[in-house]
Amino acid sequence: MNTASATHLVLIPSYNPGPRVYQTVREARTRWNPVWVVVDGSSDGTAAGLQEMAKGDDGLKVLVLTQNQGKGAAVLHGIDVAAAAGFTHALCMDSDGQHPAVLIPDFMACSAANPSAMVLGVPVFDASAPALRVYGRKISNGWANLETLWMGIGDSLYGFRVYPIGPLRQIMHDRRWMRRFDFDPEAVVRLCWSGVRPINLPAPVKYLTANEGGVSHFNYWRDNRLLTWMHTRLMLGFVLRLPWLLLRRLVALADRGGAA
Repeated sequence: MNTASATHLVLIPSYNPGPRVYQTVREARTRWNPVWVVVDGSSDGTAAGLQEMAKGDDGLKVLVLTQNQGKGAAVLHGIDVAAAAGFTHALCMDSDGQHPAVLIPDFMACSAANPSAMVLGVPVFDASAPALRVYGRKISNGWANLETLWMGIGDSLYGFRVYPIGPLRQIMHDRRWMRRFDFDPEAVVRLCWSGVRPINLPAPVKYLTANEGGVSHFNYWRDNRLLTWMHTRLMLGFVLRLPWLLLRRLVALADRGGAA
């Protein structure tokens, strides 16, 4: 089923994904309209291939950045254009085939029913998942939950999620960070700080082999240094916000107690 929406779009940032991106886009398009791809300075020829696909598909839009700027920068460019076109929410997913396009309608329906919230995918790993990646993300998740006083972030790194565009744009335009691999975890922490409630839904993740067309740009040392610096500045922000976060947390707990 291909669902059309004037408020919710699928946004796919893409950097040198190889031919697998075409299948990813086709799978997304069978389930949603519109789908936008932001080509982030790719040099593998996929920009031209995607533009050719879009010629015969009114539901597919391709935005091309001439230089690689990072995932966060690609998402920001996409949501800026989307906001100008009247869209209010964007489901972000990777271009490399790891994320489950089959769940796009379910995530969008949850977002439509809870428009002030962000809908976060919580990865369900299979045997293809590298153990280092599975266990390493627990550290980032622990920091993210501490930085938000356990407001309910199921997973801070999984990029299959629906964002309300307005709050995300405001957060990103107010600072120069969140432009590369640090985008996903910093976005959810700062959105929580701004009062955007997380809703968690399970979603399988598939780590494709090279023979299956899988491409990974993850660099263990570079990207973990980036995450370390990100959590350092988030902890500084957390300390400054701690009294207000504690008060909000106490009010939320009191409200739950009253409702019970």
